Amino acid sequence: MVANENEIRVEKPARALRRGWTTGACATAATKAALTALLTGDFPDPVEITLPKGETPSFALARESTSLLHAMAGIIKDAGDDPDVTHGALVLASVRRLPKGSGIVFKAGEGVGIVTKAGLPVPVGEPAINPVPRQMMTDVVTALCEQHGIAPDIEIEIAIEDGAELALKTWNPRLGIIGGLSVLGTTGIVHPFSCAAWIHSIHRGIDVARAEGLPHVLGATGSTSEKTAQGFHGLPDIACLDMGDFAGGLLKYLRIHPVPRLTIAGGFAKLTKLAQGALDLHSGRSQVDMAWLAAQAEALGAGAELKYRMLGANTALEVLELTRLQGLDLPAIIADKARTIVLDTLRGAPVQVDVMVTDRAGALIAHAE
Repeated sequence: MVANENEIRVEKPARALRRGWTTGACATAATKAALTALLTGDFPDPVEITLPKGETPSFALARESTSLLHAMAGIIKDAGDDPDVTHGALVLASVRRLPKGSGIVFKAGEGVGIVTKAGLPVPVGEPAINPVPRQMMTDVVTALCEQHGIAPDIEIEIAIEDGAELALKTWNPRLGIIGGLSVLGTTGIVHPFSCAAWIHSIHRGIDVARAEGLPHVLGATGSTSEKTAQGFHGLPDIACLDMGDFAGGLLKYLRIHPVPRLTIAGGFAKLTKLAQGALDLHSGRSQVDMAWLAAQAEALGAGAELKYRMLGANTALEVLELTRLQGLDLPAIIADKARTIVLDTLRGAPVQVDVMVTDRAGALIAHAE
């Protein structure tokens, strides 16, 4: 299951950012509105819920309907300023009473996925509704039923309009969540450009890979290097962990939850930062050190003139081209040193490691095994 629906992040703007609400919070509010209408005939609009940390936001209803045995409410998700694929999506909750003793039952409506692989926090065959949203909805249903003197025997069906199409833009298919999106959230609040959300998704990918018994996983900094490494090793999509800039988030989790073999793949600039010791490879949080690169080139035989030009280079790509013209295999040094950092970070975990460096076209230019 993927936090913030695991949409790929873009560069964070400089202005102050507005928080939003998770899919789980929207589903909980819709559930409360629908069940209130089923029990009383009236929809609360706006509907207020209590989030896990005590916040009490209110949500306006975008859709509502009732019948004798059923009620439905819908809320438009507002993810604030986060580039969340589900921002603006209609989250729907339908409720109906069940026979005595049934308890609270969750169903996946149209646009909500079903879990098909082990390793996620929800069992195989269940709707892709994460534990915290399930608990939030359970609490709402239990409280309302107690107020009206009935047992909490209620079916909750969550749907997300166009969710199946939106899910194709997320990492859900790789994680074995089929047919739609996940209903997510641990606090109910979307924090724009959350690093924690992406790292959480990497961890779930490792969990699924371990549950599937995969012997080999791949963490790549981007789609070009991922395609190259995946093809080189013949890995299935489920083995690709969408590491992005978060090498540390991947490696620290693998330290405790190891997989037999790990490939790290990336472009020259990103892996240079890893080779320097950076575990967060984002351009705003780590930089290529030209003096460090010049020192590596000097160890390969670079003269004073080349070192001078390297120190004045604008980009790592420019450095790469300068050293290539002199016949110096700087990528091999980067791959080897990056592999050393990976192994040091794993701290002896039983994981075999190789590192692959690619150029912008995806060609493999160095491979440390």
